[in-house]
Amino acid sequence: MLLAGLLALSPVMLAIPGTGSPAHLEENMAAAELALTAADLAELRA
Repeated sequence: MLLAGLLALSPVMLAIPGTGSPAHLEENMAAAELALTAADLAELRA
């Protein structure tokens, strides 16, 4: 959820996470599709 939170901070945010496996790459790519609630974002910012 942290990567999704970074992406939600700004419409021009570009997060470039490192990955060591195809499975992690798939997880990182899926973060762009998550829709976080206001409560989710507040928790990440706390």
